[in-house]
Amino acid sequence: VQLQASGGGSVQTGAPLRLSCANSRRTFSNNAVGWFRQAPGKEREFVSAISWSGGSTKYSQIAEGRFTISRDNSKSTVYLQMNSLKPEDTAVYYCAVGRGSWITSDAQNYAYWGQGTQVTVSS
Repeated sequence: VQLQASGGGSVQTGAPLRLSCANSRRTFSNNAVGWFRQAPGKEREFVSAISWSGGSTKYSQIAEGRFTISRDNSKSTVYLQMNSLKPEDTAVYYCAVGRGSWITSDAQNYAYWGQGTQVTVSS
């Protein structure tokens, strides 16, 4: 498994961004995929996760109502559409492949991690 997160950038408050997480080595169609983020000086936190089928999703309070996770297993890619971005969303965003098909916010249940993509939101 080799994950490549992309789509980050510098935007202003209220702007959208769409992050992508592609698996270039192997399909992860049987595994849940999650997004986490880590801001400078803060611990990594859960953002969202999606089941292998895409039928189940989970969002943290920070993401609920603003972010949408989706996946295209034919492309081995998971997306995180982020709308109405705020300065407090500034962080490095990581995608991770779960150890199984269930969705969870627990980082310990994710086996493979991408390198992260920087999102910076200015006011």
